[in-house]
Amino acid sequence: MKKIDPRFAKFASKKSNAAIKEAFKQEKRQYKKERAAFFEQKKAEAAAKATQSAAPKIERKTPATVQMPLNKYLAHSGICSRRDAADLIKDGKVKVNAVVTLEPGYKVLPADVITVNNKKVTPAKNLVYILLNKPKDYITTTDDPQKRKTVLDLIKNATTERVYPVGRLDRNTSGVLLITNDGELAQQLTHPSNEIKKIYAATLNKPLEKKDFDKILKGVVLEDGPAPVDVLAYSDMKDKTQIGIEIHNGRNRIVRRIFESVGYDVKNLDRVMFGGLTKKNIERGKFRFLTEKEVRNLKFFGKGKK
Repeated sequence: MKKIDPRFAKFASKKSNAAIKEAFKQEKRQYKKERAAFFEQKKAEAAAKATQSAAPKIERKTPATVQMPLNKYLAHSGICSRRDAADLIKDGKVKVNAVVTLEPGYKVLPADVITVNNKKVTPAKNLVYILLNKPKDYITTTDDPQKRKTVLDLIKNATTERVYPVGRLDRNTSGVLLITNDGELAQQLTHPSNEIKKIYAATLNKPLEKKDFDKILKGVVLEDGPAPVDVLAYSDMKDKTQIGIEIHNGRNRIVRRIFESVGYDVKNLDRVMFGGLTKKNIERGKFRFLTEKEVRNLKFFGKGKK
């Protein structure tokens, strides 16, 4: 072999082209093997992690679907509020798998067929929230055997979902009324423990005297218990028949009965606020859908926040 001058050794090929190419191929194969092994390991770790996290999720989901109480199931189906659903059940109007069930707490299974007045019901998938400025002469119910006008007649073109009013306004009371198929929210807004604020504008048949004003503010006792008032004020000091009253009690005809207890008749009654909602920019008899922000605020109110 010819000896290479050390000064030019760095320019000489130590290996043939074939040897260099083979070494490169070997290196490339090794890299591919290592890369494949790396990704296989990552895939195995991800699969193990998914298996571990799947179990608790299934455990959390099962009670919600399998153990929903019957009255809650009806509320979520847009039939009525959970409290009214309990009355429907106790009245024998609800069947589970064609059998009358009188227990509101019956745990509904996914395979159960629930009917109300022989009509099958299922929980609503799309939640709807409608704010109505209720006029007089409409009753706050989903159906009336006497065929009187109901608040649902005013929103019949608003949605195809089965909805119902939250709480009640008597036939001659106007103002803010929420209509929805969100049974959970309806329950929160009507439950006495949450003390949802309501503000009314009342017109009396005669000026409210100071002694009766103080008596109401102190708290009168009605046939069904005490009726506390949070705020009472003259809306117009020149016309003391115009009264503003704020309460958190939701009992039937509570405002009218408070004034009647001290000798006054309510000629007109209008609810101007309910749970932070007002009828601003809604004409009497008209409605609008709530915004996402308003729904969030309502749910805040529904958790006992005043």
